[in-house]
Amino acid sequence: MSEGQAPEIRLTGVGKEYGAGRGPSVRALSGIELTLAPGSSVSIEGPSGCGKTTLLNLLGLLDRPTEGVVAWDGRRVGDRSEAERSRLRLTGVGFIFQRFYLLPTMTVEENVELPMRALRVPAAGRKARGRELLEQVGLGDRAAAFPHELSGGQEQRVAIARALANRPGLLLADEPTGELDRENASQVLRALALAREAAGATLVVVTHNPAVAATADRHLAMADGRLVGDVRRA
Repeated sequence: MSEGQAPEIRLTGVGKEYGAGRGPSVRALSGIELTLAPGSSVSIEGPSGCGKTTLLNLLGLLDRPTEGVVAWDGRRVGDRSEAERSRLRLTGVGFIFQRFYLLPTMTVEENVELPMRALRVPAAGRKARGRELLEQVGLGDRAAAFPHELSGGQEQRVAIARALANRPGLLLADEPTGELDRENASQVLRALALAREAAGATLVVVTHNPAVAATADRHLAMADGRLVGDVRRA
């Protein structure tokens, strides 16, 4: 997968078990069969503990499957070494969490630049890209602000800009509006939709919010570590 290009993602017979061989184990996922088309948007819903976040972690190479294959564009990636998966995450995946995880001692602009620093992007390039992204999410005038000076919705929009910094082909969002009121959630949804469209990235969102789920092309339902529903809206 080249920079900025969304891969086809395929999970074949994927399962995840925690604690295997170390006493009682927990089966988090079983028999996952899933293909995500490049540039698609997918929402995932299900009760707490059903495996949604585990599935997101496997898609984003934060974790390795116990069995089965995770592949990007036909290449096995899920069972690679931590160093290899770390590199793929840095260049190919953008993460957006329920809690924003902005560094409080850094400005908004510096927070957005962090992923680019890890790739050793020159300072001028980082600054230009950071300003471009902040304009894109409607916060071009807050580049010099610190996180504590922002509303929750603004902080989440900064987190979206940060997730896009290295032009990933895959965006993963775990309850991105979970801690926001309706007005701020609406602003974040608009920013996320515009950002995804501009990047041409695949978007996978775990959510309990029907308004968030309704924005996706495809809706997956999970229960007891399995996919139990798959509805395509487009």
